[in-house]
Amino acid sequence: MEKQNKVLLLGIWASPYTKRVELALNLKGISYEYVEEDMFNKSPLVFKHNPIHQRLPILLHNGNPIVESLVIIEYVDET
Repeated sequence: MEKQNKVLLLGIWASPYTKRVELALNLKGISYEYVEEDMFNKSPLVFKHNPIHQRLPILLHNGNPIVESLVIIEYVDET
């Protein structure tokens, strides 16, 4: 995968919202790295990229965060 197209997905395995984003990425054939988050002990990445709501999933595309599963899916579809 090229560095300029780095895609990172922060999520929780049991979340239907994370699964929705994973399905969209897989259907589009987009390579991504998945980082499993602990719901009760979130990593600094979550606080950095979604500091107010601290919700998952978070998609990082080239370091730019996109939050909320439906917004992520729309972004994936348009990009």
